[in-house]
Amino acid sequence: MKSDLVDIDVQIHARTERAILVSDDGEREGAVWLPLAVEVAAQGKHHVVTMPEWLAVDRGLI
Repeated sequence: MKSDLVDIDVQIHARTERAILVSDDGEREGAVWLPLAVEVAAQGKHHVVTMPEWLAVDRGLI
């Protein structure tokens, strides 16, 4: 099965042992939870999250 990866610029609002709460617009109100299995790279206040495209679509990030 092919899995296309996408990079999304996000702000992290919260973190647990298993997931991070992120938004692509910096607003916590519309934030979504992502599993920590996604790759996260820090860039100042924002982060770049690499995840399968299907997950980004499912969470409304693209």
